[in-house]
Amino acid sequence: MTFSMANMTNEFSQRHMTRIAIVSYPSVQQAAVLGLRDLIQATDEFSDANVAATERFEVEIVEQFDLSDPIGFDVVILPPCLGRVPQGEDLEELTKWISEQHAGGSMICSICVGAFLLAETGLLDGRPATTHWELAAQFRAQYPDVQLDEEKLIVDDGDLITAGGMMAWTDLALLLIARYLGPTIMQKTAKLFLIDSGRREQSYYNLFTPDLSHGDANVLKTQRWLQANFRSQISVPQMASVARLEERTFLRRFRSATGHNPSEYLQRLRIGQAREHLEMSTKAIEVIANEVGYLDVPSFGKLFKKMVGLSPGEYRKRFSPT
Repeated sequence: MTFSMANMTNEFSQRHMTRIAIVSYPSVQQAAVLGLRDLIQATDEFSDANVAATERFEVEIVEQFDLSDPIGFDVVILPPCLGRVPQGEDLEELTKWISEQHAGGSMICSICVGAFLLAETGLLDGRPATTHWELAAQFRAQYPDVQLDEEKLIVDDGDLITAGGMMAWTDLALLLIARYLGPTIMQKTAKLFLIDSGRREQSYYNLFTPDLSHGDANVLKTQRWLQANFRSQISVPQMASVARLEERTFLRRFRSATGHNPSEYLQRLRIGQAREHLEMSTKAIEVIANEVGYLDVPSFGKLFKKMVGLSPGEYRKRFSPT
């Protein structure tokens, strides 16, 4: 069987066009808007070479104040922004448009702050999602009905996909390419842009930053004591004693103030210090475990992987400059 140029042209014209809208709104991160467009459109080169491909992308940048396109998009992407999170009246027209697109069958995707735009529509209520880990507290306060998991880099819930950090637009783009064009074209596109197409999570980058602004002086006293003594073997009764509170009262107030129970808080302090040692020193993992308060090295390794998503050795390999 032979192919003529006419056969190939006819084949291309019969391919389904997947229409993608990238929403541009005030303070949007232009690097993400243009980067998404370029990354997705670059697949044309590989699609043209693949006669068996049945999909192609058509990408359009949609301005917030020009939401006049009556034709539904297959995918709508809400990029991250620079500056304040858009609020209230700023979102009214946009959230209505997003809801209409979703009702018409669009898959809605958000990146970083874009999750706030998506949550404002109510579409995320009762459903899993992620956003940038530094915005997690604010997001939970504004949208308590959303099942937020800031440890995840991407939460794919079918018709709604949320991505975490500001640069997670690359991960989202590769996910969409793999879904519509297949893993082969996704891998080729990733190699063209020198992007790591391997799986990663926000937990790799999520540094524990204790909340010291909650206003509970007794809990704050314990937090400062833990910062100085976390390497020691510490019990909850000891912490309660430092706070000068009855143990049950201490447990309740500590969780209310910090968002963590005392034991988990202590583990996060220790793992945070271990991450710093793994990044900045060449000490053996066993030595680091002991220095941050773990005498059982295998248990340290299991806890580190549970919290960070990588083993101590994998973490050092990925993040140590040496």
